[in-house]
Amino acid sequence: MDHANIKIVPPEVSIELVEESLSLPDLNDLCDATDAAIEAGGGFGWLELPARDILERYWQGVVTMPSRKLVVGRLDGAICGTAQITMPPNNNQAQAHAAQLSSIFVAPWARQYGLARMIIEQAEEAARKADFTILNLDIRETQEAAIALVESMGYVHIGTHPFYANVGGEYVAGRYFYKQIRNA
Repeated sequence: MDHANIKIVPPEVSIELVEESLSLPDLNDLCDATDAAIEAGGGFGWLELPARDILERYWQGVVTMPSRKLVVGRLDGAICGTAQITMPPNNNQAQAHAAQLSSIFVAPWARQYGLARMIIEQAEEAARKADFTILNLDIRETQEAAIALVESMGYVHIGTHPFYANVGGEYVAGRYFYKQIRNA
């Protein structure tokens, strides 16, 4: 076989804010990516794979909640990662300037394309457009690549909680960060 005529096409990468309900193929992609992330130890709180119907209801709920915004990353059209922005409740006027960035993950098969950084950048832009000035975020200390990424993006480490998570009967510390995403 003549390999000289084979053209390697880089994958198509895209990021979007989900503003409507998820199509069935997108919901399936999202659940598959979530399963892969959980199995690789990088799930966002889940330690064991939940039943598929639970995952489907979870993601459908995220999209319909007015207090949450979902950012997804795609690799060749398939959803492969996410981040969520959670807004403070209306009765919390003192912290109305700050949103929480959470549920950040990229499925293992889609890593090394810069998707996590792009997902976070899109989440920051969505939070700015929603008039937030601060994003808060917390990460399990074992997620070293995620910690290195957010620190490289200007997130400031403000504290460590020694009993942040319990994984396999062992406590795992968690780190807390914030980033000022626009001037007050």
